[in-house]
Amino acid sequence: MKTWNELTDTQPRVVPFLMRSLEKDRLSHAYIFAGESGTGKQEIALQLTKSYFCREKQGVEPCHQCVDCNRIEKGNHPDVHLVAPDGASIKKHQVEFLQKEFTYRGMESSYKVYIISEADKMTASAANSLLKFLEEPESPTMALLLTERESSLLPTVRSRSQQLSFSPLSKQLFAEKLQEHGFPRLSSLLVAEITTNLEHASQLNDGDWIAQARSVVIQLMGELYLRPNQVLLTLQDKWLPLCKEKSQQEAGLDMILFWLRDLLYIQTGKTDALVFPDQKEQYEQLALSISQKQISRHLSGVLEAKRHLNANVNYQLVMEKLLLSIQEV
Repeated sequence: MKTWNELTDTQPRVVPFLMRSLEKDRLSHAYIFAGESGTGKQEIALQLTKSYFCREKQGVEPCHQCVDCNRIEKGNHPDVHLVAPDGASIKKHQVEFLQKEFTYRGMESSYKVYIISEADKMTASAANSLLKFLEEPESPTMALLLTERESSLLPTVRSRSQQLSFSPLSKQLFAEKLQEHGFPRLSSLLVAEITTNLEHASQLNDGDWIAQARSVVIQLMGELYLRPNQVLLTLQDKWLPLCKEKSQQEAGLDMILFWLRDLLYIQTGKTDALVFPDQKEQYEQLALSISQKQISRHLSGVLEAKRHLNANVNYQLVMEKLLLSIQEV
């Protein structure tokens, strides 16, 4: 469980704003937390709720140990209600249940909080019921609406809520977050370069795909420069079978781009920025025989391959042309 100061590292604009609001006792009746998956919306919503209810807090910092904090953490506080999609959407009866619950007096305080995850998935009738609830709550309440697609919320819901935009995590913080979710360190560094969206990262890691692709791209690029007669065979036997989906093909080209960029970083002394840090020794050997001008051309070749892929050119043709062009330069 993190402190407010630790959460500030995750969201350096949103968290200080909420802390000031707590200090001045000026919390809004409704907030929209908008941002990509993995940016800390749920974690900060729970932290805010703990600070709202904790009777043992120091300043704005909840104790994380009292009955209120423990119940909020476990999701069973009687005055805190969590709503998530029932199937593909949040339905009207879920919002109506909230309204009914909030007509009752708080069991342990006069306040109530509700947190709606994926609020953009409310049906039209559910959103209209929520709108009425936002305008005429039955008791002192705070609404926290979490969404990755703020524009999908009703304009009237947005206008009646304080909107807070959650920034994408830095690559370093996102890599650390991935490791907390069980990603191997080397895979997390690579994934954090491709995306800072937790859902997308999980898709890349499905079936250990990212680790396999990482291993093959290292082999492919090593052969490209040291054993060029082998590279098309590796492409056919190992690389193409791994990259069947468009998202995998895009990620694969990104990995090649990062591998080449690492080689350039070795030549310019930026060794602390490597995406493939375990390949440092091989990079140093290759850097002796390849110029920065050649690497820059190879990088341009990858960018051209990405454009061809986006234009729906056959992926095998894209890859073969890329590898042959690198060998020619």
